[in-house]
Amino acid sequence: MKTFTLVVGAVYGLVSVILGAFGAHALKKVISIDKLASFETGVKYQMYSALFLLIVGYILKFEAPSEKWISILMIAGTFIFSVSIYLLAFSEVAAIPSKILGPLTPFGGLMMIISWAMLIFYFAKNRI
Repeated sequence: MKTFTLVVGAVYGLVSVILGAFGAHALKKVISIDKLASFETGVKYQMYSALFLLIVGYILKFEAPSEKWISILMIAGTFIFSVSIYLLAFSEVAAIPSKILGPLTPFGGLMMIISWAMLIFYFAKNRI
């Protein structure tokens, strides 16, 4: 799980830099300013999660189930949160149904929040 967390963290970081550059240069002519701002929010939170996963990957030993869930929730939550935002940004251009994607974004965000809360509890419990 440690290696998986570190690899996903690095992949999330790489993809967020690529998507950030893509958004800054190519999307200005394709989507509205509001949609571009949403897209950038997805990129920003993906990078935050990448850094989270890299740090957690080095700190945690992944011996207890709770340590694994900290990583799993952040990985899955980030994917759901960011990808749903990316797709919503293109919803007008690509006729993507926002009624399906809209509820996914807060669900992914909730998973990320739970991951952060579990990390706080882990630090408090282990006095790190």
